[in-house]
Amino acid sequence: MRWWTTSLDKPIRFGILGLGVGYGKAKECVKSRGAALAAVCDLQEDKARKVAEELKCRWYTDYDAMLDSGDIDCVGVFTPSGMHVDHALKAIRRGLHVFVTKPMDIDVEKCRLAVREAEGANVVLAVDFEYRYKDINLKIYRAIQNGLIGRVFLVDVLMKWFRDEAYYKGGYMPGWRSSRRYEGGSAANQGVHFIDLVQWWMGGVELVQGLSGTFTHSIETEDCSVAVLKFKNGAFGTLTTTTSSIPSLGTRIEINSDRGSMIWKDGKIDFFHLKDGDISVIDSIVLPSDRPANIFEDMADAIRRGKKPMVDGREGLKSVMIFNAIYESSKTGKAVKIEDA
Repeated sequence: MRWWTTSLDKPIRFGILGLGVGYGKAKECVKSRGAALAAVCDLQEDKARKVAEELKCRWYTDYDAMLDSGDIDCVGVFTPSGMHVDHALKAIRRGLHVFVTKPMDIDVEKCRLAVREAEGANVVLAVDFEYRYKDINLKIYRAIQNGLIGRVFLVDVLMKWFRDEAYYKGGYMPGWRSSRRYEGGSAANQGVHFIDLVQWWMGGVELVQGLSGTFTHSIETEDCSVAVLKFKNGAFGTLTTTTSSIPSLGTRIEINSDRGSMIWKDGKIDFFHLKDGDISVIDSIVLPSDRPANIFEDMADAIRRGKKPMVDGREGLKSVMIFNAIYESSKTGKAVKIEDA
């Protein structure tokens, strides 16, 4: 792992590409331990200048110019999903560390290329899955992996959201949110949060059988998908994603073990029962006090201390393989085996 500073007190300098979602992330960077916002970049000059003035950093409209400026150690990419690896590779090939917002990309082989090049260049490549940093999700991960709630045999994800037609037609590049090339549908875009979450909790997915279709929007991607999963530990799972639910019903994850049941609802435990009554096992889990609160603190720690980030390139690839397996299975009618990342 490349060490950029001999001082653990010196902040890692971040540059942000894309100031849609990236604007909120840029503000988060300013407040993050061990991180400094050095630059922002957006195709819209007025937006880039305004954000830079607000957050007191340099601004660019040319991504290559930001990369070549010498101002940054790490890039955060917040562009359409199908462009993530393209933008990441530009940073990697300059010896810069980089993270992309979820998903890693749409295309599996592009993701594999990014992993290979990052490892070859000895730079940190990561994917920002913000749910991974939430305390409750870390505790559920530890509880499942350590058998604290018994042996989990079934996990059901129900993501029932609503997105109107304007959502799909909007954006700085009209229609990109409904494009197979740039974004993917309810599984690849919204559902990928929960694909990542459950495959992490359960230790990986082995087999996928899926269906996907478009029911209520005039878009080329799906607005509904359903999949059956077999996890590597032998447990089963189901995954439902839609952006056509009226009204939006949020996300619910049901977990069944040989000791009881848990329901995760929109980031909180909504129901928890164990047959021996000891439901304090989750609350009693102690997390490290110095754990990173977000992707910026995570990347800063990884770069300075030479350790893996929460979701490195290989880990980020897993969810891309899973949603692509749903699409492939929907086309062929056959189950798809998930290869090693």
